[in-house]
Amino acid sequence: MLQEFVTQLKREDAVLVSVALAQGSVPREAGAWMAVFDQTCVNTVGGGHLEFQALKHARDCLQGQAQPSQRRYALGPALGQCCGGVVHLQFERVGAADVPQLLKRLEPVPNALALFGGGHVGTALVQVLGRLPFAIDWFDSRDEIFPENLPVGVRCEHSEPVASAVRDLVPGSRVLIMSFSHAEDLDVVAACLQRQREFGDLPYVGLIGSKTKWASFRQQLRARGFSEQELAHVTCPIGVPGIRGKEPEVIAVAVAAQLLQQLNG
Repeated sequence: MLQEFVTQLKREDAVLVSVALAQGSVPREAGAWMAVFDQTCVNTVGGGHLEFQALKHARDCLQGQAQPSQRRYALGPALGQCCGGVVHLQFERVGAADVPQLLKRLEPVPNALALFGGGHVGTALVQVLGRLPFAIDWFDSRDEIFPENLPVGVRCEHSEPVASAVRDLVPGSRVLIMSFSHAEDLDVVAACLQRQREFGDLPYVGLIGSKTKWASFRQQLRARGFSEQELAHVTCPIGVPGIRGKEPEVIAVAVAAQLLQQLNG
């Protein structure tokens, strides 16, 4: 969306509409934006009558019939929306000269994600997560396992033993473990728990597998000295519950949804 906005902005001016403040139940959070051009628009601030009103005011600003400013919208009967919240929209006229500043301001901040395992599920996950605000470090102990065409923001690394990569992860990384080997999976989980014990900077550690696999891993990790409280930090199985498909793409969507839930607290 941002690149589409920037490309068109180099050809014609626009009014940038952004959510400056969101109170109560609203369709989009603060920071959401929409770029309004003379004939088109890019992105959304929530749809419905709120967006219709925002589009009208933005085009009035483009045509010099109104001044860009901040406006308050109550999402009640007057707008035909029953959300019940209040949205403050900021209107700003922007042009090609504003592109560098807008790139810095609107570029989504990626969330660090470490993915261990270059198999079918790992590949499907990279394709899904590569479209979301994640910066992915993808690890495998096997040579020539990674595909050639990767989404922007994915960095591949051969690591042998693969668990050694855990110590160099970006602080705050979320971790997904799905290597070709249960032994490798166990070592990566143990390395993550050890790092969590020392630094507490891995907010999510997810392991692919069944409840039976996790029961076996729990026993082995207890033997390595990890407590039940420490083991509770591991999510296994991974993915939002209720999705039963085992195809890699289905698992990838379920896991991506769980990560987004985790990001939102």
